[in-house]
Amino acid sequence: MYGVSFADLRLLAKQLKTDQDLAVQLWATGNHDAQVLATLVADPAQFDAKTLDAWSKDLGNYVITDQFSGLAARTAYWQKKAEKWHTARGEWIGRAGWNLIGQLALREPALPDSYFEPYLSEIETGIHQQKNRVREAMNNALIAMGARSAALQEKALRAAKTIGPVEIDHGETSCQTPDAAEYILRTVAHRHSKALKEK
Repeated sequence: MYGVSFADLRLLAKQLKTDQDLAVQLWATGNHDAQVLATLVADPAQFDAKTLDAWSKDLGNYVITDQFSGLAARTAYWQKKAEKWHTARGEWIGRAGWNLIGQLALREPALPDSYFEPYLSEIETGIHQQKNRVREAMNNALIAMGARSAALQEKALRAAKTIGPVEIDHGETSCQTPDAAEYILRTVAHRHSKALKEK
């Protein structure tokens, strides 16, 4: 990696605009900064399932994984990839899968709450056995599901209580792992307050 800042990459992406051919070339370099830029200029409409799987195999850290997840969430295949990738043994593909499940909970109101219940169970019984950055994505997905609806909130809070503290190594950063139950309640309270103000 060259160490180009995200701010500079975003400015460059605005200048370049959407360019799928360039995105493919940038991703193929294997350079971290180039791949971040690739996710910013790629055209989600031009991705097929095979290309998403190919890109997912190149993931090598949580930063590029999260950027890639954001791109994948704008494609037509994001639900299928969430269902497939979240069980992957690899840390980065597994993280991408759980990132997408969290996004589905936040952004796909057409899905019934029952769709997410098996994922809640998976998190409750398996989060402590997962790889470091997968645990982080699972914890975030738990929060997203708990903030989705009143019914899921109750189940997510029970799961969070059963799980207890989630240990995540954030490396040499100031990042801290959010307490799922606390964050769910805070998010719901914020939404309620915002709705009252809008009225």
